[in-house]
Amino acid sequence: MNIIIFFLVGLIVHVVFFLSIFDIYFTSPLVHGMTPWATPLEPPASRLVLVVADGLRADSLFTPLNNGSSRTSYLRRVIEERGTWGVSHTRVPTESRPGHVALIAGFYEDVSAVAKGWKENPVEFDSVFNESRHTWCWGSPDILPMFAKGASGDHVYTYTYPAEEEDFASTDASKLDTWVFTQVKSFFQSAKSNSSLKASLLEDKNIFFLHLLGIDTNGHAHRPMSQEYLDNIGLVDSGVAETVALIEDFFGYDGRTAYVFTSDHGMTNWGSHGAGHPSETLTPLVVWGAGVNHAQRVTEPQPYTDGYLQGVKLSTLLVSQGLLPLSYLNNTDRFKAESMYTNAFQVLEQFKVKMTQKKESTLSFLFTPFQ
Repeated sequence: MNIIIFFLVGLIVHVVFFLSIFDIYFTSPLVHGMTPWATPLEPPASRLVLVVADGLRADSLFTPLNNGSSRTSYLRRVIEERGTWGVSHTRVPTESRPGHVALIAGFYEDVSAVAKGWKENPVEFDSVFNESRHTWCWGSPDILPMFAKGASGDHVYTYTYPAEEEDFASTDASKLDTWVFTQVKSFFQSAKSNSSLKASLLEDKNIFFLHLLGIDTNGHAHRPMSQEYLDNIGLVDSGVAETVALIEDFFGYDGRTAYVFTSDHGMTNWGSHGAGHPSETLTPLVVWGAGVNHAQRVTEPQPYTDGYLQGVKLSTLLVSQGLLPLSYLNNTDRFKAESMYTNAFQVLEQFKVKMTQKKESTLSFLFTPFQ
């Protein structure tokens, strides 16, 4: 009899522990209903161009060629002359969906996504795309729709190639990135003769998102040390240079465009990603344009560069987690102070909603608010 009781008690304890895992880890921590806060001052940029080179490792971008030159000559000039650069740190799982959610929605996606589908929105979340006036996106049919689906209104426009183009057995997947750059070029050319589109483009709070899957696909098919992977990085660099020139010309070099170049995750030497190895979690970050600090000269050696850069200060960056990346901002002290003030209230609003939810789900005599 004692053995049976011991077995039943042990079984109950294990069942409780098992169910607690789903309650703790498979329940979304996101909250809704916060009062929005915004900085009253005019932002330094009217538009943002976000370029994500899917699967690009930090060292693959920053490591120089044998002769000391760089396969990314344009981005290197940006870093040395007019931008701020760093190494961003992704979090496990280092996959495309959670990486892009962190970049565009500003939070690390919770584990509940595993149980609710990869391409659909497992939980409702806001994103910078949703808060924009207009967002135009080009790239993969696996990534773009998840940000358009949850957007309010009809202001997030997606342009994707057919899903069958994402062929991991392809001899060279850089054609996926060529498709994106070609479409962006055609888009701005057509806007010159399309008055309604041109009027929308000339408004503020616009975002242009270029999702480049070629590097990731070539990495899976040929490994990150392959010529296909490395050549694809050079192709992306040339494409970014041409796109920036195109955009600057369209907007009359008004100095109101901010650019962000980064990656959603890296890749191991054997062509995989998803775990927490530095080759998967360390990704490059290059930011320049309106409101961004210029290159800062230093004498001490900089990490991650491996001879790629000499004397240009690195600014590391973690996904925000509620903290403003002040080292990247080029603006007045008042603007920075107002931004920090607004950011504090945004965090406080989340705390208030969390506290209300906790109070409603807890017995009154067990609930004790923080002082």
